[in-house]
Amino acid sequence: MDFAITLNPEAKSPLYCQLYEGVRRKILAGDLVPDQRVPSTRTLAKYLGVSRNTVAQAYNQLLSEGYFQATVGSGTFVCEQIPEPLIDHTLAQSTLSSQQRILSTFGASLVDFDPFAPPEPAAAINFRYGAPALDEFPFSIWRRLLSKYCRLEHNPLDYTSDLLGYQPLREAIAEYLIRSRQVHCQPEQIIIVNGSQQAIDLISRIFINRGDAVAIENPSYLGARQMFTAQGANVCPIPVDDSGLLVNTLDTYSQFSIKLIYVTPSHQFPTGAVMSLARRLELLNWSQTHDVLIIEDDYDGEYRYGERAIPALKELDRNDTVLYMGTFSKVLFPALRVGYLVLSEELTQIFCRAKWLSDRQSPLLEQYVLADFIREGHLERHVRRMRHLYNQRRQTLVKSLHQHLGQHVKILGENAGMHIMIQLNLPLSDREIMNRASRAGVGITSAKSYYVNKTDKGKFVLGYAELSVEEIELGVSKLSKVLLD
Repeated sequence: MDFAITLNPEAKSPLYCQLYEGVRRKILAGDLVPDQRVPSTRTLAKYLGVSRNTVAQAYNQLLSEGYFQATVGSGTFVCEQIPEPLIDHTLAQSTLSSQQRILSTFGASLVDFDPFAPPEPAAAINFRYGAPALDEFPFSIWRRLLSKYCRLEHNPLDYTSDLLGYQPLREAIAEYLIRSRQVHCQPEQIIIVNGSQQAIDLISRIFINRGDAVAIENPSYLGARQMFTAQGANVCPIPVDDSGLLVNTLDTYSQFSIKLIYVTPSHQFPTGAVMSLARRLELLNWSQTHDVLIIEDDYDGEYRYGERAIPALKELDRNDTVLYMGTFSKVLFPALRVGYLVLSEELTQIFCRAKWLSDRQSPLLEQYVLADFIREGHLERHVRRMRHLYNQRRQTLVKSLHQHLGQHVKILGENAGMHIMIQLNLPLSDREIMNRASRAGVGITSAKSYYVNKTDKGKFVLGYAELSVEEIELGVSKLSKVLLD
């Protein structure tokens, strides 16, 4: 029988899919020829040792795609309208590897690119960063608002004519930014995006031509650096100190004619430094003098402990130099892919057209719910509560590190955000430190990947927002034992 096809019950693909693909390949290879009659579903099921339903599903798929044709009273046949030239052409194409296909410059930049995510070791206590305390989120309120809009018959399910995003949400965000970040803007200056990464993608595609220079902090958020590189930009790493980006080193790249500067001034990622007022004014002056735009990524600016929150850099901007971006994934929950960009009014239409080309619109249902969540005051109440909770957890982490690691650890950054960066002074490589931590059931992240030159050793990022005080104390205790013993 020409249907000698091997099926693997343990494979991830269902048996009917394996059978469909096996028959399809035999047809394209010419092993099954046009007008050839194929076995009945009962006969083939018995031959292959599978259920008749499995064969019927595969046959139905082949019939719907035009590989088989059925004649009442006669049986099922290989379709007669699969000409030899098409078969030859299909087979020739299938022999090409992905590396042989013609890629754009953007596509070529992704060949050796691995999407970065913080390591997720099988750790009982994982100091991963960027994850909020999900167990503290007011789900009952969110469910109530979600249920309210799910009862509507069509509004959240339809297309929207507002390419900037849901108008009431943009109004709520504008009011929230004035209160929380002192960013004064109009709803017409705000565009809703699917998280901060899409905001960076839009900025890159709109402003960067291949070969343009983009200045970034060193170390910096890897997702931004990889996006600029994929777009063909020359990335210029600018060092940071305790006051943020060293503006005076920007001139060392004058030969590249910098086009954009990417910064995280409210809580530098990953060092935790907060850009001083003097440095902010210096950066704004430099950018205006050199006609360079600044991308301000305010990813967790709401969280500053023991002191009044520092206003966003955008608050000092009087010349539309700053492209301001924020997200709700840190203050609410990561699955809420809703972020925003604050732009000059002349840029908003360009950005919303670019966004339309890639995804038409952000999901409306989440925008409806989030608008009410902000307007009813739930967002700010939640932030205030989390600020208090995270401060307790941060203090516990710092105290435990000093208690258990003593002179072997240095805490970097300021009293802000949802993570800290530490410098470990130990005669161990970063890999050995992480391996020992993993064996002890503790997850930590090396900061080496965030540095352009990757030469900085012994620096680690520890998130604390989703861990209890008890978990933090136990985790640091376990870490110290495997590192110092």
